[in-house]
Amino acid sequence: MFEKLIIQKTLRVPASTGEAGDGTAVARQLDVTLLDVGFSASRALLDHIGALATGPAMDLAATVVSAVRELVGDHVQHNAYFIGFPDDVPDTVEFWTDCLRAAVLTGGGTATDGQLRDAVASGLVNLLDLPGYGTYQHTYADLLDAHDALIASTGDRVTLLHLGDTAEAEAQRLYLALAGSTTPLGEADLDLLDELAVVCADGPQPAEIPVRENRAVLNDIRLLLGRPLLAVDTTTDVLRLACQASAGDVSLATPTRFRAFRRRERRVLLGALNDIIGASPGKLGDVPRYAERWKRLGERLHPHEYAQWPHAQQVFAVARGERRVPTLAGRAEAAIRAGAIAPAAATLSAAPGMLLRSADRLLRLAPAAERAAVVEAVTGALGSASGRVLCSLREHLDNRLRPASARMFANRARRAYIGPDRRPPLPADLVADLSARLDAEIGARLPEFDRPLLVDPAVLDVALPLSGKAAEGGFAVLPRGSRSTVNGELLRFFTYWRQASRRTDYDLSVLLLDEDFHTAGQVSWTNYKHDGIVHSGDITDGRDGATEFIDVPLSVRGQYVVPQVYIYAGESFYDVAESMFGYQIRTEDQRGVPFEPRTVRARSQMRGEGRIALPMVFARGEHGWQAVWLHLYLQGRPSFNRVEDNKLTVADRVRAVVERRYLTMSYLVDRWRERADVRTWDGSPPDEPVVFIGLEAPEALPEGSEAYSLDRLSELIPE
Repeated sequence: MFEKLIIQKTLRVPASTGEAGDGTAVARQLDVTLLDVGFSASRALLDHIGALATGPAMDLAATVVSAVRELVGDHVQHNAYFIGFPDDVPDTVEFWTDCLRAAVLTGGGTATDGQLRDAVASGLVNLLDLPGYGTYQHTYADLLDAHDALIASTGDRVTLLHLGDTAEAEAQRLYLALAGSTTPLGEADLDLLDELAVVCADGPQPAEIPVRENRAVLNDIRLLLGRPLLAVDTTTDVLRLACQASAGDVSLATPTRFRAFRRRERRVLLGALNDIIGASPGKLGDVPRYAERWKRLGERLHPHEYAQWPHAQQVFAVARGERRVPTLAGRAEAAIRAGAIAPAAATLSAAPGMLLRSADRLLRLAPAAERAAVVEAVTGALGSASGRVLCSLREHLDNRLRPASARMFANRARRAYIGPDRRPPLPADLVADLSARLDAEIGARLPEFDRPLLVDPAVLDVALPLSGKAAEGGFAVLPRGSRSTVNGELLRFFTYWRQASRRTDYDLSVLLLDEDFHTAGQVSWTNYKHDGIVHSGDITDGRDGATEFIDVPLSVRGQYVVPQVYIYAGESFYDVAESMFGYQIRTEDQRGVPFEPRTVRARSQMRGEGRIALPMVFARGEHGWQAVWLHLYLQGRPSFNRVEDNKLTVADRVRAVVERRYLTMSYLVDRWRERADVRTWDGSPPDEPVVFIGLEAPEALPEGSEAYSLDRLSELIPE
């Protein structure tokens, strides 16, 4: 049942255990079909399918094709409002005039300009309700007939699929990788982990589960199955587990309505709390932060009925305010308010992660006489903090030599808020000193390899995946701040949505910005053309699925091209049955239907909170265009959102991401260069086993090699 998910996540095809035979014809047919979708099967995969009987070979081939078509968005029909798009798209005013003339003209004849003016002046005409507007006037088959076949280009994408182990082995491998991840997972990966935890509950478990949300997901399944809990060592771990078991917010960002727990479940949760507090009473200090939720959970667990667990009862006494427990953060804050910065740093040393997250504030507030003590406290915490926190602080320091044009705060829901940066810069010598200490600690924690490292240059500008929360699921999706080179002549953006229960209108738009992030033009449903950019037409109902396209020639004037998706009316990005954004790269003369899967470079889901999606920006640089991932959402209005109303808001967020210095894979590679044999991949196969690091694993790696491709880059983040 996990074969498709494994293929989409890892680009590895689980080996079939079906009957042997001659499936050569199926393998040849699969190879041809995959090329049409922009994929290719490795020689090992084709040989495996060719050695299967016809039935199992057909089953495996069908699974592969279905998986990759969904991956790039080819599992739905992408129709365009204007059948000839990108040709034969009318001028916007001309189009609206024709629509209005058709609405006024009900009895035949020709509507005069005076009649049109009277109709508009009456205020009774809703332009979006004009006959034929916003709904397809032709079928998808008609669209196919109106376009020539795709003209193949040497720049078309070909993504390689590899042969994996059996489905059970691949599921176990993926489960261990997700469960043991050193960085938080995104929503799609958490859902996948939840499913894998069921089938892998009795198999090998990860030696460590560093991310606490992962612990909650795994322990929810183990609670239901009656298995022992894993890695529960704080009171908040138990609270997260109760939230996950109640289908609530495991991140604790929003309150959860707790379900009724069975007696066996109550005993497990209370027993875990009792053991935690019994071993370390100081962990009661975590309770006040979520006091209200603990009180609500207490109403479901009935701790007063279990006198054998007195330590668990203390948790709820603290939550109710019957017992006062000074918190670490409270003691540190009191010291800061008293001007005792060095003692505050010493207090926070008991929580290394908290200290490092507060390092900037402490260093700014510390007088010259106490700064050295703060630096030493921070240095002492480096060895105990997680690698993700170390990398986050290192990235932070790279951006503290001068004030930012604006500070951007992005939460777990990828909602972005902008504020002025009023912080004074940190001294350059201090930044250099701390950066060197962090470099040494991070470098010492990197995995040791006994083979040369072969690095694909395309991976160097990928931002370190420090949190899956800062990205969407999809195909070739990179973390926020990542950059990738755009080779081609024409960008084609597309967005698709299918409503669940009520009329929903999404609008694809493009905003052009100049080098100073000022507006240089826009294309949307209100303006079909600008400087060679062309819109495919407005669809206002996604009952059966709807797609909008925008073509952007890379000769366009402007420094930044910002595609956006606006919810004009209807269901949110979370409520629709399906929604996606992506982009294709084509040559100017490359024909074909508006959506051609082999030209798709990336496709991301749209599942964030907000009414405006900002997936990415395309920036012109000295050496051409680059795609920069944003993964941001704006709140917008409940309805009627338009690009014209959000120019400044969008520009501020684009500028904040583009101007920020992100820690990228090149940083880790530089740390390896100091103690390992690091080579740059030029596309030719190596002649000895290597550790390959790149966006996609090549086929011609010698036996004994290991590949870290896009789905595994997070495994390289130090623990």
